[in-house]
Amino acid sequence: MRAEDFRSFSKKQLTLLNWWCESSPYKSRDAIICDGAVRSGKTVCMSLSFTAWAFYRFSGSSFAFCGKTITSLRRNVITPLLQLLRDLGFDCRESVSKNYVDISRDCVTNRFYLFGGRDESSAALIQGLTLSGIMLDEVALMPRSFCEQAIARCSVDGSRLWFNCNPENPAHWFYREWIKKADEKNCLYLHFRMEDNPSLSTDIINRYRTLYSGAFYERFVEGKWVAADGLVYPFFGESFIYEVPDSFERFYVSCDYGTVNPTSMGLWGESGGCWYRIDEFYHDSKRKGFQMTDEEYYASLTDLIGSRTVEAVIVDPSAASFIECIRRHNRYAVLKADNDVLSGIRKTSDALKTGKLRICKTCPDIIREFYLYRWDESAKNDAPRKENDHAMDDMRYFTATVLKDTNDDFFAVSLTRERRF
Repeated sequence: MRAEDFRSFSKKQLTLLNWWCESSPYKSRDAIICDGAVRSGKTVCMSLSFTAWAFYRFSGSSFAFCGKTITSLRRNVITPLLQLLRDLGFDCRESVSKNYVDISRDCVTNRFYLFGGRDESSAALIQGLTLSGIMLDEVALMPRSFCEQAIARCSVDGSRLWFNCNPENPAHWFYREWIKKADEKNCLYLHFRMEDNPSLSTDIINRYRTLYSGAFYERFVEGKWVAADGLVYPFFGESFIYEVPDSFERFYVSCDYGTVNPTSMGLWGESGGCWYRIDEFYHDSKRKGFQMTDEEYYASLTDLIGSRTVEAVIVDPSAASFIECIRRHNRYAVLKADNDVLSGIRKTSDALKTGKLRICKTCPDIIREFYLYRWDESAKNDAPRKENDHAMDDMRYFTATVLKDTNDDFFAVSLTRERRF
């Protein structure tokens, strides 16, 4: 996105851009928190505001941008931000191998480090730095230990904190410790809706309203911190069950492996740009009264595939013995599945509702599980019940691994006027 694409800001976006300015009633706040709906323009507005503040307040200082991963941070924040800054006359020099960007304007240069907060071990990456400010994008997806270590790095006088996220479960630590205590922590809290982004047309807003359902609709469209309950895929019904197409361009198999628990395998075929589950294998040792060996499961896999040529077999990453069995036979390529549960469920929901993922009537076990697969209401954080989930899991593995770009991520924002930083 280029600077000339911007036209106007909403009132809330302008507040985010200018909250630290001398004329702002919020200039004495130590931090800002922005949450709410997807596509509300809060991410790019925050990154612009964060950078502008850094140049007004500091020179020769160090700052940090943080995301769940370096890859997602570069895609969602850094790449669009640097394009905008260059259009506005900034010199931006990125060191990809060392994960920092030096940004300069009018003899002022500041360094911005990039960090990924993927898991608990990530906290060690940011230790030892002294920062003048930090922006945590999608803070609700990062572990608490990483966020608290990052916050502790901001020890320079005048340093400030910038938080951005979409809502999660109301029991989430960030909601309880920061959003609910925003005034106590001297934070400005701004809650965004899609309507706060003037660049989004009514058609685009309606499109996103049709993509989500249940808790994900309330979180990503209405911007609410709500708990997930009920069916995981409440929209699924007869209209989502298809006939098997006549021809296919390519095939995959996905597998959720179990010994005592059921094993589920799905055969997927691509036809006309859509992926169909055209056949399946499902073995429940408790129901059938006997367990199967890895070699017997491999024989069932070859029967499911038949004479077709498959791109790969996607397997539960914890199924080490079965993965080794497939590799030992040297007939099919095998991939360890992406096993991020919540992200996989969101991607699967999107793919089903957009028609990119289709279930054929020849697959009764997955159809049965759709009507039984529920959220665990007793869990502290969002998690589906560990029952009636085996075909659901193999479907999720397929979607997260093969249709990993299904989400069609984009953002849209706008500017009122040329701004001088």
